Amino acid sequence: MKLRVLVVSNVRVVREGLSLILAQRGGVDVLGTVDLLHAGDRCAQLHPDVILFDAARQDNVEFVKDLVASAPHSKVVAFGVKETDEEILALAAAGTAGYVRESAESGAVVRVLEQVMCDELPCSPRAAASLYRHVAVLSQGGNDPVGVGNGHAGGMPLSRRELQIAHLIDCGLTNKQIGRRLGIEAATVKNHVHNLCEKLKVHRRGEAVARIRVISRGLAALPASAPAAHPTLEAS
Repeated sequence: MKLRVLVVSNVRVVREGLSLILAQRGGVDVLGTVDLLHAGDRCAQLHPDVILFDAARQDNVEFVKDLVASAPHSKVVAFGVKETDEEILALAAAGTAGYVRESAESGAVVRVLEQVMCDELPCSPRAAASLYRHVAVLSQGGNDPVGVGNGHAGGMPLSRRELQIAHLIDCGLTNKQIGRRLGIEAATVKNHVHNLCEKLKVHRRGEAVARIRVISRGLAALPASAPAAHPTLEAS
């Protein structure tokens, strides 16, 4: 089964060129190309497996948070990434599933997409170390060293119920459906979602789920010898 990809860039020659290159590769079905302004609508129409997003311009990175939130069932992969600490962490905090370095060849792009679909995070040892340091800071409730957002809101712990609800949101359930699944009122679910967003310093439920997913991926990407730094959980 082919990997269904949507290419997003404001530069027409970039998105058309990348689309042509990917179309020549086996296992990839390019659904189309679109600019940033209309990306959300196209994602809703096409439901791609992967959104290949142009992150070459720094102001584009700010846009990716909304793109991730608008396409919860697609994996957003950034391309044209310089792989600096600040850029990697900003993209991770925005909820992207992976990235392609600006120097990557076309074959490497396809490999990254395939790895991302297997819930793997291909990155350099240096990037893994950077993610490890960031996760360690979050787990200790410290301040974010590069200004990309404190995933634990100053160390406030996430309850098991909040994590449980976050998982169900990630599965596409509404508050009412989550309430039925857990045997609680929809209003109670709404309160949990509100608390979850407050603790993670985000405004949308999709962003909260993306932030938790980022922390989990960061831990999975660490070298085997690195000490574990797990998100803080309440006992309840």
